[in-house]
Amino acid sequence: MTMQPLEPTGLFDVRYAAFLETVVHVRERLHRYCARMTGSVLDGEDVMQEALFEAYTKIKTLEDPGAMRSWLFRIAHNRCIDFLRTRHARERAETGYSETASIAMPGEPVGFDARYAIERLVIRLPPMERACVLLKDVFDYSLEETANLVDSSVGGVKAALSRGRAKLAPPMEPLRQAERRLDPQAEQLLRRYIELFNRRDWDGVRALTSADAQLQVADCFRGRLVDSPYLVEYERQRTPWRFELGDIDGETVLIVLLQRGENWEPRWPVRIRVSDKVIDRISDYYACPWVVPAAFSLTFESGPG
Repeated sequence: MTMQPLEPTGLFDVRYAAFLETVVHVRERLHRYCARMTGSVLDGEDVMQEALFEAYTKIKTLEDPGAMRSWLFRIAHNRCIDFLRTRHARERAETGYSETASIAMPGEPVGFDARYAIERLVIRLPPMERACVLLKDVFDYSLEETANLVDSSVGGVKAALSRGRAKLAPPMEPLRQAERRLDPQAEQLLRRYIELFNRRDWDGVRALTSADAQLQVADCFRGRLVDSPYLVEYERQRTPWRFELGDIDGETVLIVLLQRGENWEPRWPVRIRVSDKVIDRISDYYACPWVVPAAFSLTFESGPG
């Protein structure tokens, strides 16, 4: 796709696009951090997008350009904490269930990389311990840098690290990965959406969406689907592509595959929200090549990712 950079509501302007170019070198690591903090590569991308726009609006407050990486991590960390608090409050209000204590990834075979293991297991920890273990043991920040990023003292970081490492050290029974599954009616709607999208039946696609359906295309657009060039851009895509129903880290999504020679490669996910039997939100991650590699698991109906 070649969608032009668009505005936070509607088309992102060229100044924001230029800012995103200046931080492209840190975005993959920043996404990994947000993904492990939120427990989802897609939620992590959404949180990172919010953090980047916040940084853009506050760029004049950054006195030392050399501190850009740490500054972005601190903003992203605060956004992750806000996300976790909001999710926890919503879950308690709706079900009385807290996800933080129970989500974990499946067990790993002997010989896997220690840092990769930490990334898979860290979701077991409370947010502060999770952040400190990630920043110190995965991203190699010093105690002082970690304390600055999480707005704590070195002593506080040491204590959180000690607690977190102690919880990760004992052998733990593999727990099932958290899942976000669609109900059968919503899945049927998505299968119809995929069928129409792959046929380039844009009128049919529009008929499945609500009149004010929202669209978010990372780095490009945020606003109403009807106000976007979204379908036109897919029509213009020269590389052969197709949508398939798939799963990324336990969440049902659409997977966009591109043809490379005789093979079809999964390149990015599309998140669809269904409400009242229509699609009311589409989040397309085509501009985020780090999302698929960061996933712990990816499957789609014609084969594994």
